[in-house]
Amino acid sequence: MKTEISPAVVLAGFESAGKSALFRALTGQATGDETNFRGSTVICRRCHIAECQCVLVDTPGIRLRSDSEATRLALEQARSADVLLLVVRGTHAQTELEQLLIELDVQAQGRRAVLALTFQDKAPAELEALATYYRTQLGVPVVTVNARELATSRRDEVFRAINDAQPLISASATPAPACALVQPQRTVFERPMVGPLLALAVISMMFALPVYFAYLFAAWVQPLADAALITPLKERLSELPPLLNALLGGNYGALTLGWYSFLWAFPVVLLIGLSVALTEETGLKDRITAALDPWLRRIGLSGRDLLPVLTGFGCNVVAVLQTRGCSSCTRRSCVSLIAFGSACSYQIGASLSIFGSAGHPWLFAPYLAGLFIVGALHTRIWHGALAAEQAHPLAERSFLQWPSARAVWWRLRSSLKQFLLQAMPIFLLICAVGALLEYTSVLGWVAAAVAPVFDWFRLPGDVAPGVIFSIIRKDGLLTLNSDNGALLTSLNTGQVFVLVWLAGTLTACLVTLWTVGRELGWLHALRVAGKQALTALMTTAAFAWIFRV
Repeated sequence: MKTEISPAVVLAGFESAGKSALFRALTGQATGDETNFRGSTVICRRCHIAECQCVLVDTPGIRLRSDSEATRLALEQARSADVLLLVVRGTHAQTELEQLLIELDVQAQGRRAVLALTFQDKAPAELEALATYYRTQLGVPVVTVNARELATSRRDEVFRAINDAQPLISASATPAPACALVQPQRTVFERPMVGPLLALAVISMMFALPVYFAYLFAAWVQPLADAALITPLKERLSELPPLLNALLGGNYGALTLGWYSFLWAFPVVLLIGLSVALTEETGLKDRITAALDPWLRRIGLSGRDLLPVLTGFGCNVVAVLQTRGCSSCTRRSCVSLIAFGSACSYQIGASLSIFGSAGHPWLFAPYLAGLFIVGALHTRIWHGALAAEQAHPLAERSFLQWPSARAVWWRLRSSLKQFLLQAMPIFLLICAVGALLEYTSVLGWVAAAVAPVFDWFRLPGDVAPGVIFSIIRKDGLLTLNSDNGALLTSLNTGQVFVLVWLAGTLTACLVTLWTVGRELGWLHALRVAGKQALTALMTTAAFAWIFRV
């Protein structure tokens, strides 16, 4: 019996056209891509649709004159489509549709097509007349939609249009009826002098406020939890066999150090995830990107590369994958900055925990500022500035809008799920390895062996396990909280800063380097690691001298 293959319906359009929001509305999947921020989709998502017996495919936004991996992927999917669902902003239909038809060469390929005009709620009153004209001129079904809030009747209309898809009878898209062009709101971000400064301030607040409130919460909960739960548990666990006690309640125990990790990292992941989701869903991130484009070019990036860099503060692996949307002349620079300067949420939580345990929480501010500054210098030194003709700058602004609660919750839920189901199990495994190594006295031997290396930075050899585990995963630094942070409290202020700086910047975590190798080649991954290690060792030595540790 021959299996029938469902036809592929591929959504194709420029950045910020609303493809992903439409995909979510049609599939009912919690994809979380109800965003008007350009370039947020860098992979293709697929879902079988029973209503039209097809496979719906969401693609990255196409960029004119772009050589990015994301644009190549979108065009490749469009060429293999059975039906093209062309997605064009209703507010800019007259200017975007003709360019899209040329870019896709739909008529020459003979593909069946459907046209969806999005942003119906923001489009001019003449949009329906424009849709009627396109139905006649192009010979394909045309629907107008508000993709963020798609009514059931309108959803059924889209499915009927997909089933009725036809090849284009004309590639001309010059509209007959007059239709006003609706431009997104202008804000202070578009001012040449004030805009970049405001963008930097907003980015700082995106991370500073969540980290501050996470610290206040963890600092309040920790002594209460220690007294009511952790201390009694440790007393009971001491009655277990020595090895089991070490695995559960020892210095690296799952119920002691593991809980400590959760308490300090989870609020950071939660609040930063909420902050980033709100910024994305309101469209502010697009304005920030455009405002900082001139400054980013000085370190070898363009404004388009800001999204992956900011995403790196959530997860470096996801950020490296998002660099598929970067131009070929900036992608390697962007990956370099992510690996060095984008402290993932786990690294932020661990660093904040270490500074707090040592009694110097204020060190987190200069630490984060150092990552920004040194990361920028590191990228400029190794990759140079970006020429004006490289990486086409942002030309269009996205609409500012109230965030969708459902989309914000999806983004937040996705971050929390990743933390609980991926990050915490791995860290608990690190705790188990650390407990076994301590139980067998291996950690003591390692500390003695590498002590001369840490002497260069005036650090005791006992910090070696934290630095080694941080290479595996950035939150491995939390192993230094063993024995209630006794080692940390024995260090002076400068030593604590130098220790966290060395552990945080010496290299990207192994999973990130593995992702870089898969994306750009293993030789390039080794180069990224080597250059970062050199910069990290030199700056660590400089900080050690500055602090006179």
